[in-house]
Amino acid sequence: MKLIRANGNGKLSGLNPHIDRRKFLQAAGVGGLGIGLYALSGPSLVKEVEAQGKAEPQAPKLEEHKTICTKCAVGCGLIGEVQNGVWVSQEPWFEHPINQGSLCSKGAAARSTVISDKRLRYPMKLEGGKWKRLSWDQALSEISAKMLELRKKYGPDMLHINFSAHQSNENGFAIRKWGGMWGTNNCDFQARI
Repeated sequence: MKLIRANGNGKLSGLNPHIDRRKFLQAAGVGGLGIGLYALSGPSLVKEVEAQGKAEPQAPKLEEHKTICTKCAVGCGLIGEVQNGVWVSQEPWFEHPINQGSLCSKGAAARSTVISDKRLRYPMKLEGGKWKRLSWDQALSEISAKMLELRKKYGPDMLHINFSAHQSNENGFAIRKWGGMWGTNNCDFQARI
């Protein structure tokens, strides 16, 4: 790269023999005048493109339902967003007096317990290596008959009830009361209530 310096007389003609400062300023003035006239001409030169049918984008209709998380007895609030009867998302409920918008990991995953593909929606029984769907009445009848048979044979302590923190405190209380009614103290819970 060759460095070219302007000579001391203020002329830039040494840089480009075809244009001097006067010609450059004349060209710049004409160019500026052209740009100014173009800007002032308005819609006569340039037309705004208009759509033939202006359709407003339609966002899906979401219903917001303020609710309470059921994963424990604290009573944290959350806002469930429902579209066409399906719980599609959840948002924090910042004005809720208990949690003020924050949720623990169980509360944050509350939606997944309702809409998960892995969720069991009806009773199943393994027969001959294949899962068979049962009605609720049939499943309850078979389970209760088997439990009564085992209780008669081994006594009430044959049953051990073990439930996890996935259950709410209310569920844990009810399960523990049921165990007492059955006649066993073999109940355990993560929180040892």
